[in-house]
Amino acid sequence: MVLKVKYAPEIPEVFKCRVPLEDTGQVYLMNGILREPYKDSSGVEILSGEESGFVINVPEGISQDGSAQLISIRDSENSTPVSMKNEIRLGAGSSSSFLICTHTLTLDQFVTESAINIEAAENSSSHIVVMQNEHNLSSHKINFTINLQKGSFVRVNIVTLHGALLENNIEAYLKGEGALCELNGIYLADGKQQINTKVNMNHLVPHCNSSQLFKGILDNEAKASFVGRIIVAKDAQKTEAYQSNHNLLLSRKAKVYAQPQLEIYADDVKCSHGATSGRLDQNALFYMRSRGIGASEAKLLQQIAFVYDVLEKIDNKELRDRLQDMVESRLRGEFSHCANCSMNCC
Repeated sequence: MVLKVKYAPEIPEVFKCRVPLEDTGQVYLMNGILREPYKDSSGVEILSGEESGFVINVPEGISQDGSAQLISIRDSENSTPVSMKNEIRLGAGSSSSFLICTHTLTLDQFVTESAINIEAAENSSSHIVVMQNEHNLSSHKINFTINLQKGSFVRVNIVTLHGALLENNIEAYLKGEGALCELNGIYLADGKQQINTKVNMNHLVPHCNSSQLFKGILDNEAKASFVGRIIVAKDAQKTEAYQSNHNLLLSRKAKVYAQPQLEIYADDVKCSHGATSGRLDQNALFYMRSRGIGASEAKLLQQIAFVYDVLEKIDNKELRDRLQDMVESRLRGEFSHCANCSMNCC
């Protein structure tokens, strides 16, 4: 079966991607440079940044026709460090959906730094999924800045599958009443991979909501950190803000550092935070074994169940199912060839 997408420019390298949906327009960034501009029938356009990266313009009042996928690829054409500045501008009253993927095609020691600035105008709504799938020598740092105006909604789901050192730093500012920001993430690491996540959720005005749910599964000597802070300003009454970070350690050498924080200066709020780290539930494993499920399959089922409540935050069911398949493949060890392969096909 050949998947048909609205727009998929050819790239010279052999590259396979199973993620895009049939109504998805594809745009490629090669070593930080946009190959071609893009515009769909609803007026959503993707242009080159001033020096590198991309600029997404979502017109005021539109409902996007399908979604757009930005595929950021590093290859041997430029193995020097790359820095990108990216903009996502959500017009007032608009509705949109984006998928941003990062990949590596060769085994060079890539160092990539990306800044993604999201400006959500009044009553805009956007669902953004970020998938990271890079090789064992890559280092990638993404700095997100999200500014939400009155009545706006932004949901960012980050699925981190593979990479030597991956850092996701998120600064969110709720600047208008009725704004809602949701941040969700899954990170999977083994070998000596390291994944760091840092979130500052800034509630600046009354009547705003935010939620954070991040889960990680670590094996071998992998390391991860989660530092999350919710800041509620003095005048930000009637705030509701929630934060959770949970980690599953499959090896005694795997390590995770979690630091949830609340900094509250208002007195009429609902806020909570929490973090846990643990191992597989032996009682549940025993139960599944007693029902005829093999040991490895029982462990896999428990891991999939552990991260599923994060995956279900992805509203597009078809995309959610495809990403769940990739997560399952990763947990089954099907990415183990990546130690000696640059493709990390998805």
